[in-house]
Formats: sequence, structure tokens, C-alpha cells
Amino acid sequence: MVKYKDEALDRTFAALSDPTRRALLARLGEREALSVSELAAPFPVSLPAIMKHLDVLTDAGLIVREKTGRTVSCRLTAQPMEQAMNWLNRYAQFWSDKFDRLAAFVEEETWPTQPSTPPNDQRNVQASRSRAGFARGRKKSSPPGRKPSS
Repeated sequence: MVKYKDEALDRTFAALSDPTRRALLARLGEREALSVSELAAPFPVSLPAIMKHLDVLTDAGLIVREKTGRTVSCRLTAQPMEQAMNWLNRYAQFWSDKFDRLAAFVEEETWPTQPSTPPNDQRNVQASRSRAGFARGRKKSSPPGRKPSS
């Protein structure tokens, strides 16, 4: 039986679903380690909000926090990302195969260089009829206020 439930993978994708958390990971990807205050500096949210995001990333195993004295540093970890990439690569292969088959189909077909349309194409006639009705204009409405009694 196929295993559809993988809690580690679920936590990874849940953590990656938030744009702020993805931005935090991107910042950590640029440097070896950053303190929490350095990491939080460019974001327009409070430090407690950043801490909650870091908790989610830590629970997913995407970052590791280390405390040295009064400074807490964050470091990116790769293992959960590797699992997510392996999962995604299966679907990338699926779509690659589909696109290869589509390309082969398109290449084997012979296509006319210019589509031929009859001079009295029914769509053009229909379109001109509908435009003609529109050209007559709208009825003018009566001025605002009470309607005159008859």
C-alpha cells in the first residue's frame, strides 16, 4: 500500500507555505548563521511574530537555533528540504514525460502554413450583427426624482 501520510514532509510544506518563513530561509541561505535580531531586521513585523515563524521552521527541522551567551543564532539545515525536493522531483519527471510526449506529437503532425477561412465566415457575420445592434445607442433615462403622474 502506498504511504500518503508523512508528518515530516507535511511539516516542511506547511512551513514553506508562508512567504515570511520562505524569506527567512532565503536570508539564512545567504549566510552561514544569523542572530535572531539580524534575521528579523528587514521585516515589518514584531520580534515575537518572527519568533513564532522561527518556531515553525525549527519544528519542521528547517533551521537549528543555537544560544551563545545572550545571542540566539539560526542556521539552515538541509535534510527536510532534501526530502521535499525528492518528493517534487517525482512530479517533475511526470510532467517532463508528458511534455516530451506532447512535443513528439506536435513534431510528427503536418500543419498548414496558413489557416484557410471562407470569405463569408459565419463568425464575422454574427459579430457584425451584434455590433450593429449596439450602435443604435441606449435609451435615455428620465431625470432623477419622482415620476410624473399620468
